[in-house]
Amino acid sequence: MPQLSNGADTLTAPPAPPVTPPAPAVGAESPHLARSLSNRHIQLIAIGGAIGTGLFMGSGKTISLAGPSVIFVYMIIGFMLFFVMRAMGELLLSNLNYKSFTDFAADLLGPWAGFFTGWTYWFCWIVTGIADIVAIAGYVTYWWADLPLWIPAVAAITLLLGLNLPTVKAFGETEFWFALVKIIAIVTLIIVGIVMVFSSFKAPNGAEASFTNLWNDGGMFPTGVMGFVAGFQIAVFAFVGLELVGTTAAETKNPERTLPKAINSIPIRIMLFYVGALVVIMAVTPWREVVADKSPFVGMFSLAGLGIAASVINFVVLTSAASSANSGMYSTSRMIYGLALEGDAPSRFSRLTKRKVPASALVFSCTFLLGGVALLYAGSSIMEAFTLVTTISALLFMFVWTMILVSYLAYRKKHPERHAASAFKLPGGVVMVWVVLGFFGFLLWALTQEADTLRALIVTPVWFVVLGVAWAIMRRRPGHVARYEAFRRGLKESSESASKV
Repeated sequence: MPQLSNGADTLTAPPAPPVTPPAPAVGAESPHLARSLSNRHIQLIAIGGAIGTGLFMGSGKTISLAGPSVIFVYMIIGFMLFFVMRAMGELLLSNLNYKSFTDFAADLLGPWAGFFTGWTYWFCWIVTGIADIVAIAGYVTYWWADLPLWIPAVAAITLLLGLNLPTVKAFGETEFWFALVKIIAIVTLIIVGIVMVFSSFKAPNGAEASFTNLWNDGGMFPTGVMGFVAGFQIAVFAFVGLELVGTTAAETKNPERTLPKAINSIPIRIMLFYVGALVVIMAVTPWREVVADKSPFVGMFSLAGLGIAASVINFVVLTSAASSANSGMYSTSRMIYGLALEGDAPSRFSRLTKRKVPASALVFSCTFLLGGVALLYAGSSIMEAFTLVTTISALLFMFVWTMILVSYLAYRKKHPERHAASAFKLPGGVVMVWVVLGFFGFLLWALTQEADTLRALIVTPVWFVVLGVAWAIMRRRPGHVARYEAFRRGLKESSESASKV
């Protein structure tokens, strides 16, 4: 991974004062979001977004498909998505009135882009959140096998609502500790694994822990080119949520320093939490012995002779799923809040509580998680449904990432003066944008190579058809046009204020 300089150190220009875009349909009593998230919150939210359930539970399947070459799979995906995050960072800091990537998409590409990006991102997290709720229910039954599945599912939804309703700082604190649990688990795994390697640990089957296990069984690419390609299909889902730091922009203290620090730490996080953990796992357990449908984390701790390993890892994965769902509810509620301000969602969702929380938007999103309760009783096809919805989710996240890059291209064309003045420029600029877009094209092709992911690829366009119909109806409403124009005026005033400072 290249070492990239921290743009935060060069930011000397004073920030533009936050300007709240008017929302006529809402009323003058609506306050703006509070900048209550501190640096430690943003750093841990960013790390939590980079460490998903896909790493804990999905890495077993990627190892079985790609062998040791899965290390390069995660490195390549992480490398490419780093540039997406840098593009997002430059855009968010070019106008501090942008609350998220939906705002700059609407401003730079047009109202249709904000509508499609915002609602697609909302749907991404609803689908992921439903999967997380189902996973949470399954993890809880590890300790209480006779407990009806709907009880932990409903309890989890109620807990998420309770954590997010009070203040945004309450969300930040919760996510801080959720992320800390995941970090401790991975760092512990790496330390235990290294000790096992250097102590020449031998498994019951006689296999010795050694870094040579990475290449002494068929080399680094034992399953060939197509096995390497197959690893991308599963691994890409492990990175969803990396852009979560972009939805915190409107509630971040000192975003000019905090956002660059969080984004620039992505290469370090990828190397440590993904590559480091997978290298240690495959050094201790030869890749052919990794079971596809089980967590390799549990397997390695069990080999180490830690009797409570299963319970500990079950708790960690439960925390990871809760963290993902918690982040999803935060991001979806803020996304709907922004859409409402722009006229792309009902105006009641732009109302904030006295503590500056979009409660109506939050309750609306949490209601959809009840679909996870129904999914718990879907029968024997639940795992097949999981594969379908997680692949759909990954595809929709790729759409959002693409819209960030396309917005960057429009930004470079429409506002060259902002780019010239930026202290947090995207490394490689327009060239790297096209490189990453080409990589996304490769990922789409990779998804056509397996039957289950191909089905998801075929089904996904249905969502955009639904959005297209909704947009055709929404764009004709006078209220929508008025609120969007008010939103644009707010952005223009903010930009003019910044240029005068």
